[in-house]
Parts: sequence; C-alpha cells; structure tokens
Amino acid sequence: MSIQTILGAIVIGAIIGALGRLVLPGRQPIGWILTIIVGIVAALIGTAIAQYVGVATTDGIDWIELVLQVVVAVIGVAAVAAIRGRERV
Repeated sequence: MSIQTILGAIVIGAIIGALGRLVLPGRQPIGWILTIIVGIVAALIGTAIAQYVGVATTDGIDWIELVLQVVVAVIGVAAVAAIRGRERV
C-alpha cells in the first residue's frame, strides 16, 4: 500500500462511514467523528476483502469493492451503536 492509497482510503472512509450510517435504519447514538473512524476502518477492511477475492483490480469505479466497504461500515456502525447504547443505560 502506498501513501496515496492510504490517503484515498481515509477520504473514501469518511464517505463510507456516512453511507453506512445512512443505510442503517433508526437512530445511532454515536457521533460523526466515531462514524468517520468506523468508515475509515471499514474502507480498509473492505478493500482488503476485495483484494483477497480479486475484484480490486478493475478499471474505473470498483462497485463490488464499494458495496463491500458499505456493508462492513453498516456492521461496524451497528456494533459501535450497540456498545455505546448499552453504556448509556
């Protein structure tokens, strides 16, 4: 991974985190900073999964990789929201 790839993952991760939060129904008791962090991690994990299955090397927009990233972000946002929700009770 190059610096450009890592910086791209961070920028895309911020967008992925927001998309993951929007896709997840209901209200999540987490802030935007935590959502962006989850998105960054989801973008990195989604990219790794896509590279593992061999879809990260396509030309243009990697739609399968993007879907994988959003799915991982939804799971991550749901997990963090569940943990944060339990802490507040």
